Amino acid sequence: MHNLHHLHPKFSIITVTYNAGKVLEDTIQSVITQTYKNVEYILVDGGSTDNTLSIINQYRSMIQQVISEPDRGLYDAMNKGIKMATGDYICFLNAGDAFHEDDTLQQMVHSLTENALPDVLYGETAIVDEEGHFLRMRRLSAPEHLTWKSFQHGMLVCHQAFFARRDRVEPYDLRYRFSADFDWCIRIMKKSKVLHNTHLTLIDYLNEGMTTRNHKASLKERFRIMCKHYGYLTTISHHIGFVARLLYKK
Repeated sequence: MHNLHHLHPKFSIITVTYNAGKVLEDTIQSVITQTYKNVEYILVDGGSTDNTLSIINQYRSMIQQVISEPDRGLYDAMNKGIKMATGDYICFLNAGDAFHEDDTLQQMVHSLTENALPDVLYGETAIVDEEGHFLRMRRLSAPEHLTWKSFQHGMLVCHQAFFARRDRVEPYDLRYRFSADFDWCIRIMKKSKVLHNTHLTLIDYLNEGMTTRNHKASLKERFRIMCKHYGYLTTISHHIGFVARLLYKK
C-alpha cells in the first residue's frame, strides 16, 4: 500500500449530518470543489426530517455514497462511514465545517516528501461563523511533532484536522457519548509511527455553542479517557485546574 499511491492518496471524506440543512450545503460544496480529485465523498444522515435530503439529492451525482437511516448517535453514524470508506485516508467533515481552501487537499499532498504515506496527516483549524467568516484560530494549536502523548495536554489537533490512514483506523468506542473522538485519535496515534505535520490550516470549523451540561459531561469523559491512556497520577498532575473545573458546582 505504501508506494502504490505515492503523492496520489485517495481521501475518504465522511460527513455525518442530522437535521443540519441550514449548514450542509456549504460543507458539500467545500468537498466537491476541491482541486484534488482522488476523493471519495460519503454522506451519513441520521434520517433527517428537515430539507437535508433534498439538498443531498441536488448533489447526489457528486457524492459517492449516501446512507440515510436512524442511528444511535454521532459516533455510531461515524462508524457507519468508516465501514463504507475505501480510501487511503479517512477524514470527518461534519455538517457546517469546510476545507479551508479549494486546494487544501492538493496542498496536503504536496507537503508529502517521503516515499511512504504517513500514518496520520494533521494541521491547524480556523474557527468561522455561519457565513464562513474567520473569527479566530483554534485556541489549542497543533504541536510541531505530534505523538500519542501529546494529548496529555488536551486535544491539540482538532478531530476534523486529523487525517488517519484507513489501515490504522478502529471504530469509535460508543461507551463515550461526547468525547469518543478524543479516545479514537489517541488509539490511532499509539499504533502510528509517522505523524506528518502539513503546516497548513486545513479546516474551517463552525463556531457552535455547546450547552454547559454537555460541556461538563464531555470534560468528565475526557478525564476518564486520559486516565485510561496516561494513568491517573499523570493525568491529575497535568490537569490540576481541569480537575478543579470538574469538581466545581455552580
